[in-house]
Amino acid sequence: MTPQSSERPLILTLLIAVQMICTAFFVVDVIFDASEAGWNPVTDPEAFLEGSMVLCLAAAIWVELRFLMRLLRHNAHLARQVSLATGAFHEIVEAQFSAWELTGAERDVAMFTLKGLTIPEIAALRGSAEGTVKSHLNAIYRKAGVSGRGALLSHFIEELMSGAERSDPPAAPPQECR
Repeated sequence: MTPQSSERPLILTLLIAVQMICTAFFVVDVIFDASEAGWNPVTDPEAFLEGSMVLCLAAAIWVELRFLMRLLRHNAHLARQVSLATGAFHEIVEAQFSAWELTGAERDVAMFTLKGLTIPEIAALRGSAEGTVKSHLNAIYRKAGVSGRGALLSHFIEELMSGAERSDPPAAPPQECR
């Protein structure tokens, strides 16, 4: 969820709260006018206009409340979908790492690579030399049958989108890390 979409319910809630306060003020005003002057909304155009405005404002609040509830339900649905997709992606990654028989170190490097970290960043996180990370990457690419980072990530995205479980790697020739 983007920051803009997470702010929408708050903004809409504040708008509805302000409108409710205004509506309450106008309802009280209409009641006082009616009790003091004994006006008849049918014959008094000002009273009719005030009453109509209050009804319109109340109707707008009702519509906005319905919109807010729909927006909140939609946001909750999207959050559930993202959670499911994250879980599915993790399952696919772990299953594929097992099928490729990656070592613990190779799994770490592969996961960091999928997260978009660079070789120097991975080396710093693992406390190892960049050459060691490159060596692990070459082993990962060889075992996965892919040519590099993009192909490795593409493999997992394709798995997630297709929903299919493939245990055999694609036939792309492996390349050395750069």
